[in-house]
Amino acid sequence: MDSVISLFILGAISGIEPIDMIVTLILVGGVLILLETILPGMVAGLLGVVCLVAAVIMGYTNFGLQTGNLILVGVVIGLVIGTFCWIRYFPGSRAASVFVSKGVIGDLGVEKPELLGQTGAAQTDLHPSGMAIINGQRIDVVTEGPLIERGTPVKVVALEGIRVVVRAISPNTSSINME
Repeated sequence: MDSVISLFILGAISGIEPIDMIVTLILVGGVLILLETILPGMVAGLLGVVCLVAAVIMGYTNFGLQTGNLILVGVVIGLVIGTFCWIRYFPGSRAASVFVSKGVIGDLGVEKPELLGQTGAAQTDLHPSGMAIINGQRIDVVTEGPLIERGTPVKVVALEGIRVVVRAISPNTSSINME
């Protein structure tokens, strides 16, 4: 806001023609609004809007109602066209690749289908969750139901998203027969 007032006062003191000041304010306002997309904090965007409003006010005060209305309509049409072009063309542009994420949303890559049917041993008491060593890896697991004590052999019976569900197996039972 201070920069706009300073620009207005500077224009009044230095003898810049009002139309030159209006054009300058419109251009500076447009550039500041564009810069808002890469500068955080809304400062540039707010200053841009203030510049545009100041240009319209100067149009009304220096040139009357008809010219002020023309400047206002021109600014509004410029903002609408600029917004449309920005929405239409910016997301696909090379400059947007810096700001647009190419990552897949929701894919954590933590599912382990190779664990299904594997056997191991409970590293901690599982009531119902805890840790188990399966294929030499320490895995967070959840029991199918009852408490499983530490050291008990377990088998992976289901994978529910990132949850690994295990069932206790007796040490003398083959894991092939357990389903």
